[in-house]
Amino acid sequence: MKSYEAIKNIDEDEDVEMGQHQKQIYESRSVFNNAQKTNNKVESPTSISSTFTSISTKQQQHQPQTQRLVSLDVFRGFTVVLMILVDEAGGLIPAINHSPWNGLTLADFVMPFFLFIVGVSLALAYKKLSSRVVASRNAILRSLKLLALGLFLQGGYFHRLGDLTFGVDLKQLRWMGILQRIAIAYLLTALCEIWLKADDTVNSGSSLARKYRYQWAVALFLSGLYLCLLYGLYVPDWEYQIPTEPSSAPMTFSVKCGVRGDTRPACNAVGMIDRTILGIKHLYRRPIYARMQECSINSPDYGPLPPDAPSWCQAAFDPEGLLSTVMAIVTCLVGLHYGHIIIHFKDHKVRMLYWMIPSSCLVVCGLTLDLLGMHINKVLYSFSYTCVTAAAAGFLFVGTYLLVRYLILSKLSYLPLKFESYSTKLLSLSRKHRHKTLIQT
Repeated sequence: MKSYEAIKNIDEDEDVEMGQHQKQIYESRSVFNNAQKTNNKVESPTSISSTFTSISTKQQQHQPQTQRLVSLDVFRGFTVVLMILVDEAGGLIPAINHSPWNGLTLADFVMPFFLFIVGVSLALAYKKLSSRVVASRNAILRSLKLLALGLFLQGGYFHRLGDLTFGVDLKQLRWMGILQRIAIAYLLTALCEIWLKADDTVNSGSSLARKYRYQWAVALFLSGLYLCLLYGLYVPDWEYQIPTEPSSAPMTFSVKCGVRGDTRPACNAVGMIDRTILGIKHLYRRPIYARMQECSINSPDYGPLPPDAPSWCQAAFDPEGLLSTVMAIVTCLVGLHYGHIIIHFKDHKVRMLYWMIPSSCLVVCGLTLDLLGMHINKVLYSFSYTCVTAAAAGFLFVGTYLLVRYLILSKLSYLPLKFESYSTKLLSLSRKHRHKTLIQT
């Protein structure tokens, strides 16, 4: 697994809100201290009572904001725990690892959950803008930093165990990756939130849709573009090479396609676009479909090729490719919508109602499409996969909101999850480095 939690770098504005809330708590404590001082001066009971009433009123005014931020932190913590679980146990229990092709497993929820969290965080961070130009510049800089971090982590800069070489082979550098996908989704979603919202007053679900109608238009356009390219592009025959011994010529494999609208591993438009634009040498060289029954005798785990394995089993394929990233942006936009509900509706029941309605519609839509033949597929980031995982993220977000709001979690009860969401960056980076060096050796 890659370092998913590096998306915390793009949530800095949310921490500003938390800092503001801490400042408000500090002010309340100052009022309390003043009350104690006046009490020592034998202040009247009426004055002391009014002072404590003022403190209580301030705390009640800021209580929903605290719960909103805590809910997001708990949700992020759950997602990081899930990431670590599938990272450590996925190799031992292949059933919870990523699905080899069609289908949905526990690991397939991690990426959409993080993208959903990015969307919610952006809505909170950009609810008040002093300058759209400055906000756009900051969003571009953050996305470029995340892109650079992703390229650095997977670019081969670290030397192998027992080898002091240092550098990167630009001829085989993998351009896309998890952090690159998050950076692209973050940038497009941030620009939508900065520039594409009307001045309508929100007091109902319909007025909320009108205010952000241009953002929904972007989501519909991206979904339509993805479906048109996936099912409309013609995929010709293609070939690839696998290096053998240094003194021998590479082995060449030919893959017969000549089809349109195919969603199987060999002849889909997602892989064809990546091979054409990025180049097959710049794709992920350990494809997930190598764990399918056609390609592994140890399926659903990696293993030796069966005797009658098809020619495409060893071909490079990027699970974070260009076309599939288009639908990742849509997941981020869905999270943005859930963040808008937090901003514009203060009643908890209304919030949960407006969260449950799209979540229910998305899961019904996704499961129906899967039954009709548009299968749930994480590698292709299919439309049905987008719907089901976004719905799951919405349901889980509602669950964490209920947990914080009605069970009144104390700081000690949610602190482990919050600590998990903030402090796993170095741990995951070291795991990434260890995994990289072991593969290279």
